[in-house]
Amino acid sequence: MLFEVRYSDLAGRIGKIKTPSGTFETPAFIPVIHPVSQSVDIGFLKKLGFEAVITNAYITLKKYGDIAREKGIHKIINFDGPIMTDSGGYQVLEYGSIEPEASYIAQFENDIRSDICVPLDKPTGYGLRYDVAERYVNETIKNSQETLNLIKSNNDRNSVWVGPVQGAEHLDLVKRSAGQLDEMGYEMLALGSPVQLLESYEFAILADMIAALKSKVMSKPIHLFGAGHPLTIPLAVALGCDTFDSASYILYARDNRYMHANGTSRLDKLSYLSCQCPICINMTVKEFVKLEYEERIDKLAKHNLYVLRGEVLSVKQAIMEGRLWEYVGQKARAHPKLMEAFKLFLNYKYLEDGTPVFKKKAIFFMETIDQYRPEASRIRKIFDSFRTNKKKIILFPDTQVSPFYSSHEYHKLASKFSDYQICAYNPFIGIIPAEISDIYPAAHNLISKKKLNINSVKDYPTFVSSFEKFLSHSYFDDVIVVADEFMQGIVHQTNLEFKNLRIIEYNDEVIEQI
Repeated sequence: MLFEVRYSDLAGRIGKIKTPSGTFETPAFIPVIHPVSQSVDIGFLKKLGFEAVITNAYITLKKYGDIAREKGIHKIINFDGPIMTDSGGYQVLEYGSIEPEASYIAQFENDIRSDICVPLDKPTGYGLRYDVAERYVNETIKNSQETLNLIKSNNDRNSVWVGPVQGAEHLDLVKRSAGQLDEMGYEMLALGSPVQLLESYEFAILADMIAALKSKVMSKPIHLFGAGHPLTIPLAVALGCDTFDSASYILYARDNRYMHANGTSRLDKLSYLSCQCPICINMTVKEFVKLEYEERIDKLAKHNLYVLRGEVLSVKQAIMEGRLWEYVGQKARAHPKLMEAFKLFLNYKYLEDGTPVFKKKAIFFMETIDQYRPEASRIRKIFDSFRTNKKKIILFPDTQVSPFYSSHEYHKLASKFSDYQICAYNPFIGIIPAEISDIYPAAHNLISKKKLNINSVKDYPTFVSSFEKFLSHSYFDDVIVVADEFMQGIVHQTNLEFKNLRIIEYNDEVIEQI
């Protein structure tokens, strides 16, 4: 398998996965296709732009058997692009057990010429006792090793085999599972058992699970089972998932649930159809509700597919523009549980690895959580290491003109205080030495200072740390702090001990007054 990454932001990646039946672009939503009773015509999926689909090997085996072996899965479901087959592990979760063994299922997936194959796993689900979850993980790892042993000499199509990572909320099990599957040589990994978590809106647990997997495997593509919601997709992509599947589009339709950018709503509870897809633009809510049952399900499922496809494209555009952080933050405000997950991003240091050092557009600092975005953390490390031989320092509010050394304020300060180290300060990125104020994003950010919460130092711990580190690097015998409202709150709640410390309230003529 060839996985080529073209663009990245946070841990989100626009890339390409090569399979025997063609190459498709990631991030990719992979619709679930029922091999026997598919509701939405697969030709519609092709027309809409879905490049790959997933179906169930176990159900295919039970229904078609040797016919599937003879024809191949592409003819069975009438799709000529990349097809992923799930082994039947979810049926284990739903029904307790299935008949075939791992090696039998693996051989069947190979025989029907699947492009992306998943060994028979034992889903841990959500809420299992640790000892039970551990037993399931061990069984999955055993099955995965047996599968590899089988296909090493019998994979003439070079199908992509995906290692199923289990463990659910038991993060040490997730890490162990991911590490062992990676060492076995699986080209791609898949995180299992998120459905129950998503149904319970436990987005924070899911975020920690993805981060646990990524702590062990960074470069290989990651699949997320059962993630088919417009709010889940941006979160999953930002944390490092490249593909995800779901039958949500049809399951929601059967439950009369209408997907939209910020969640789902009951169709009969809507007053308006805000979507502009071909389904919605040609009817009202009342007309939609009055459709015959089968037609309503078909059209609602197609609408849901339009929304899911649109969400993936929006995420890709955010990656291209370097605005994935802003986009995920925007989506997170649609649900408190999603915001809870977004706030965990400050713990995931690996997000910095995929974030470009320079972006074409300025980044936005809007809320206190933005002080933890990778671009801010990265530049603070640079500023914290800055050293100066000067014994006097002036700290001045960051200016509208960037970089700081090109501003009118800086030139006035430099001419008046030539023997002073001159720095700007920014609540989100810390102390900015004028000499290096052109480093991204010091000169490439926008702040709405009027919306800053300046009531407590604890709201800006990164700034306080940067502030204290910078001043401790050198012995300054003269410190001038031109304090705007934000800095006034900082200095009044921080223990500063300098021989000569002057706090001067900021105003438009402050430089002349110093």
